[in-house]
Amino acid sequence: MSVSIPPLFPRAEDTHKSDYGRVFVLAGSQGMIGAAFLTTEAALRSGAGYVRLGLPWRLSALAASHPNLMCALTSALPDTEEGTLSLTAKPKILAASEGYDVFAAGPGLSQNPQTQSMLYQLLPELNHALVLDADCLNALSKKPEVIETLPRDLGLPIFTPHPGEFARLIGAERPPIEQLLREQAARDFAAKYNVVMVLKGHNTVVSDGTQVYVNKTGNPGMATAGTGDVLTGCIAALRGQGYDSFEAAVLGVYLHGLAGDMARDELGEWGMTANDVFRWLPYAFKKHFKDAPPEPLAKATD
Repeated sequence: MSVSIPPLFPRAEDTHKSDYGRVFVLAGSQGMIGAAFLTTEAALRSGAGYVRLGLPWRLSALAASHPNLMCALTSALPDTEEGTLSLTAKPKILAASEGYDVFAAGPGLSQNPQTQSMLYQLLPELNHALVLDADCLNALSKKPEVIETLPRDLGLPIFTPHPGEFARLIGAERPPIEQLLREQAARDFAAKYNVVMVLKGHNTVVSDGTQVYVNKTGNPGMATAGTGDVLTGCIAALRGQGYDSFEAAVLGVYLHGLAGDMARDELGEWGMTANDVFRWLPYAFKKHFKDAPPEPLAKATD
């Protein structure tokens, strides 16, 4: 069974920003505000109609004045003395994210115990399509029973760990390295917990527990801080535009890698940053829309 890259559909002339999804991003903490910005910027560059960034109160002024975030809304949330989201932020997050289609959480949230406790209480009460990354996954690795309580009425939650985060999720000292083992581990986790797993790295693996897609775009220049945050925003935006969880994850990793390849072609692999990847996202979308990707781009395992 092969897995094809989903197409991008043209936008109708009689259309409105609400037709392309409302994405709420919960991200950032003192010292890790860049992760929040990259996720939000990538969601905007990936076609989301509305994007709102929720982040600790003391960081909100920086977000509001950031030139690349002028098209995003922000929510200043209660924070701890360390500049992370506090336990009291939960009701405000629920209120601020009401009416949004997609909830993307994790980049730069920190592993502050109070922040993690807030996530354990918050996540089961959400009513959104979920894209979970980074410190949200680090929190869930300590309480995997919370995964079973995640909302699934709007589709399977999407997990986007890097290898280290994946190792913590499966309770292993080291992540699987050999590609076939990566594919099997991703599929096993997805099937066990009823999620879509995006196991990042060389030949990123996407699985919903049955289908397995192995991505072939991307390059070593993307091994730089922040590129995973860009992927989170890209997948969240696609999820809000009507793709189901597996489709959004497959298309997101493909376009994210294609943007990285375009950045490499312009800059080389040594000087690339995550900013360059999200800067090239619109061109990757344009190329995929115009030119059907060559086959075979996907690989499936039985």
